[in-house]
Amino acid sequence: MAETSRRGGARGAREGTSGAAEGAHGARVGASGAPDDASVGAGGANGAAGAGDEARAGGTACPEGILRALAAHTTMTLAYADEDGPQACAVLYAAEVTAAEVTEGAAGAGAAASAGENAAEAVRQGGAVGAGPAVVGAGPALYFVSATTTRHGRALAEPGARVAFTAQKDGQEWSGLTGLQGRGGCRPLSGAERAAGWRVYTERFPFVEASEQLRAALERTTLWELRPDWLRLIDNGQGFGHKEEWRR
Repeated sequence: MAETSRRGGARGAREGTSGAAEGAHGARVGASGAPDDASVGAGGANGAAGAGDEARAGGTACPEGILRALAAHTTMTLAYADEDGPQACAVLYAAEVTAAEVTEGAAGAGAAASAGENAAEAVRQGGAVGAGPAVVGAGPALYFVSATTTRHGRALAEPGARVAFTAQKDGQEWSGLTGLQGRGGCRPLSGAERAAGWRVYTERFPFVEASEQLRAALERTTLWELRPDWLRLIDNGQGFGHKEEWRR
């Protein structure tokens, strides 16, 4: 009986040790995945390929934190593909959100600010609040200028063109790394749509209107609208790998 008991105890100890080793292996695998979530640039390109790991938030207002981050930046890197393969380019952009989006985004986050206060804050951060379609969940619009004679201009002019993009500041510390990833549809604007987008762009970059030569040159150049349908904010300042996502 004692011998049987000893054998059973040894077997239990071995099984416990094996379970602990498997648990440690699982922890290592989980830890190895964390840098991918915390990396701002690589995830944007990967996001263009698949949507399996995205938070589903279709029909909801874009979170206030994401709207603030979009308004805080002015340069994004666009990734696209054409007959020659994948390519990327950097462009200056201006962000616009509807008043309905700002108000609903703040309410969803439990904020007590009024619509006017939220709109004013978005403008202070560098974004523009437009009337736009008052549809919660429509998300922000990004405007940029680029000639259709460029490689990316030719690619984006194709019907149904889609891009992935990132926006972040240079020179950040790893512990406070923050930035945006996104993807969506891109199209050139004309007529009244161009005039509306141009107002948003020049409000963000007033030096364009201040220079007659620059204004004349850019007015002859194509103005584009990028309408994201998926956005991810990375903010290591709130914890390593912290992310917030939105999907239209």
